[in-house]
Amino acid sequence: MARSALLTVMTQAALKAGRSLTRDFGEVQNLQVSMKGPADFVSNADRKAEDIVFQELSRARPDWGFLMEERGIVEGKDPTHRWIVDPLDGTTNFLHGIPVFAVSIALEREGQIVAGVIFNPATDELYSAERGGGAFLNDRRLRVAARQTMNEALFGTGIPFFGRGDHARFLFEARQIMAESSGIRRMGAASLDLAYVAAGRFDAYWEWSVHPWDIAAGSILVREAGGILTSVDGSKFDHMKGDLACGNEMIHKLLLGRLASADASYQRARTGSAATE
Repeated sequence: MARSALLTVMTQAALKAGRSLTRDFGEVQNLQVSMKGPADFVSNADRKAEDIVFQELSRARPDWGFLMEERGIVEGKDPTHRWIVDPLDGTTNFLHGIPVFAVSIALEREGQIVAGVIFNPATDELYSAERGGGAFLNDRRLRVAARQTMNEALFGTGIPFFGRGDHARFLFEARQIMAESSGIRRMGAASLDLAYVAAGRFDAYWEWSVHPWDIAAGSILVREAGGILTSVDGSKFDHMKGDLACGNEMIHKLLLGRLASADASYQRARTGSAATE
């Protein structure tokens, strides 16, 4: 595929940061059995990757701002453009030596995501998309899956964990989807969940409370691959809001219906629980 100058800049930054992560990933399993603890090491790996992306993108577009996982908001002279970056999405996977993690870079122009790159260095898979230009995995054009029924569909999601998310609500949602689908997968990296929807590996994906740097790049991948993307309640998707549901037109519609049903059951259970207290 022929990349635009913009995507070339983003790709080079992602690949360079990915090479840094690959070197550090090779050390993670050794750290698992040391008394030093691997968490600090992974934090350093995260920061090194972010430094690389920041330097590469700043050199190419010095007036543009950033929203980054570690640095937070970095104001630029040009208020209409902003890079949204997660240098290591899937930190827990990385920490445990699981090769499912990615560098995620998106470009926001006047509040809209117009380009995105996601790179998993462990598998050498580079996903990219630019508004109006389609979505690609390396040099292959992507299209969302064509399956039309719940029982054929495979769903991606995120599962709440210690200190994060609404555990009870997720159990209602999972029960609803499990009963009718081909299965649910939890990859542990939202950027790759969205990339998998774009690639047709997942038929749909939903999650709550996701950071904008985890989903910004993936959102344009899904759209450019022909997918539908909204908030979980069906309203307009906002990458700054942090909840989303996506898939092809039919599976997305079916997913929203099942999630609404799960939410109704969850709210009834909460009301009943409160009444008995």
